Amino acid sequence: MSERFELPAELTIYNALETRDALLAWIKEQTVHTRDYLQVSARDVAEVDGAGLQLLAALSNTEQAWQLVDASAAFIDACRTMGFAEWLENRHMQAILQGASA
Repeated sequence: MSERFELPAELTIYNALETRDALLAWIKEQTVHTRDYLQVSARDVAEVDGAGLQLLAALSNTEQAWQLVDASAAFIDACRTMGFAEWLENRHMQAILQGASA
């Protein structure tokens, strides 16, 4: 199991580029050390917008398996509002894990 990536408290368009760069660097480092799924934590997210969620949507469109853990209330609300509620469901996480082992 790999170390988890902690999303910033402000996951918005104002820091989307910086967060993307940090996330990509982290993914590159983690995939060298593990073949397992990656964990992304949203526990500290206090503010999120569509650009912030788009980063994770882009991650979902790659071959890299990942799991959302420790989502804050603000992040959960944003996911539900923007149509990403499936990220919050355990069955979605199992589907990601099954896809990674195929």
